[in-house]
Amino acid sequence: MPPLFHIVPVAAWEAARASGEYRPPSLAAEGFIHLSTSAQWPLTAARFFKGQSALLLLEVDAAAVASQVRFEAADGDSFPHLYAPLSPSAVRAARPFRVDAQGVVLRDW
Repeated sequence: MPPLFHIVPVAAWEAARASGEYRPPSLAAEGFIHLSTSAQWPLTAARFFKGQSALLLLEVDAAAVASQVRFEAADGDSFPHLYAPLSPSAVRAARPFRVDAQGVVLRDW
């Protein structure tokens, strides 16, 4: 099963690791955590994180969260949504990146 991805500020992920779970504002407000596929995350980063640094791309083990993920229509595509807090144990990797003022994703990996 291909991994899923989530973009998070470094500080928020560090707090989540310390507490044992990640609960972004979207979980309380919308009932889910926004995820992306490998093809979707760069577009999400460019659209919603333009001009931001100190970001992490979380690679989420899709099998570990499969029972709590639903693919739902949004913005003319089908996006994965996680209907539960994200456990740090379900994250395979956290890669730093930033998005410049024009929306270009800059990464060293």
